[in-house]
Amino acid sequence: MATISVCMIVKNEEKVLARCLDSLQGLWEELIIVDTGSDDKTKEIAARYTDKIYDFTWTGNFSDARNFSFSKAGCEYIYSADADEVLDEENREKFLILKEALSQNPEIEIVQMYYGNQLSQDSIYNFDKEYRPKLYKRLRNFVWQEPIHEAVRLEPVVFDSDIVIWHKPHGQHGARDLAYFEKMLEKGERLSDRIQDIYLRELYFIGDKHNLEKGHDYLVRICENENPDSDLFQKAISILCKEARLLEKDSDVLKYSLKGIVSQGCSELCMELGHYFFAKEEWAEAIIWYYNAAYETSGQMSLKAGTTEPLSKLISCYEALGMPEMAREYKKQLEKMMQEDISQ
Repeated sequence: MATISVCMIVKNEEKVLARCLDSLQGLWEELIIVDTGSDDKTKEIAARYTDKIYDFTWTGNFSDARNFSFSKAGCEYIYSADADEVLDEENREKFLILKEALSQNPEIEIVQMYYGNQLSQDSIYNFDKEYRPKLYKRLRNFVWQEPIHEAVRLEPVVFDSDIVIWHKPHGQHGARDLAYFEKMLEKGERLSDRIQDIYLRELYFIGDKHNLEKGHDYLVRICENENPDSDLFQKAISILCKEARLLEKDSDVLKYSLKGIVSQGCSELCMELGHYFFAKEEWAEAIIWYYNAAYETSGQMSLKAGTTEPLSKLISCYEALGMPEMAREYKKQLEKMMQEDISQ
């Protein structure tokens, strides 16, 4: 059976750490806890499960702490866990089966597992369950392949398991994440494409007026440098329109929405215009833009911006106009769409 080092970085996790470790007991051969500055009972709780507890001076970089935790691992595979995760009994059994399977299939280098319960709180995700890499082979063996013109295989062998890890956070991390992004921008650090996408999603889904103002200049630079037909331009211009709407800057709502609409447009931008007119109780105008969000465009950051959200607002608009038949028609469409989502 394959051996596993569970590696965790923690800080002030006394409310959830035992729950996580209890759910993982019996799956690891080695448990490594890296503490980045707890001032509660986190390390005391960790000591009930392992003596491999390390202090790490926080650098402001999560990757530094993750790399340090991995450097302490000694087993064949490393499982990267967070304190707010839980593995239920059904998935514990699947994990044990996986350990046996890995010993029979040593070529597997990364195992992906479903990350579940993502939509229980405000988040940047569009799906309640989706794959994430969670288990990594500690040492990689380079293998030559092909009978002629041979080459070393560079792409890792990834296995998609059916194990579900339930994410049960205590509190919201969005504000913390946005503060990190803002510090990066203040320092003039370049955001990678992946981190930039996450930052824009965080701004769109959970950013408040303060966060949007902090990101304003960065978003403007994106719009100045990107092709208006690009997905990145559409994301940035939609967020700028949201900022202008929340700050009640009507002229900026007009400026940014026109820039977005004359190119390809997207559901998020149409939703912002719908919200703008909805707040002014201009129901007929709001309907135009909610309809365009639902039927004429697609979402760049949020699937719901092009599906359930505009339908819900169309219902409210038609009810406000005293048109119950139209409201009922959109209610039917919304119920059908939500039922299809549940069945998938």
